[in-house]
Amino acid sequence: MSILVIIIHIIVSIALIMIVLLQTGKGADMGAAFGGGSSQTLFGSTGASTFLSKATTVAAIVFMLTSLTLAYVAGNKNGKSVIMETTAPIEETVPSPAAGTQEKTE
Repeated sequence: MSILVIIIHIIVSIALIMIVLLQTGKGADMGAAFGGGSSQTLFGSTGASTFLSKATTVAAIVFMLTSLTLAYVAGNKNGKSVIMETTAPIEETVPSPAAGTQEKTE
């Protein structure tokens, strides 16, 4: 399931980038009013702004939902950990030479 969500996430992110790059700036509307070349677009003079804004909204919602789903899946993995399977090494106590032997000096 996570592979499917990752594929959808990648496709939506590429689509979101392309949709945002296709949108015109706010200053382009003023040039279209005075006969600029931007009025002869593929969607018409005002059709592109509403279509692309709705497409941006839908793509952003799907992107956020897939992001939240991937974060939830990554946080709730119940797999075994490598650290939990290994046991702690046994520590050997080596007596220090000064503490173990005390010679009497005569």
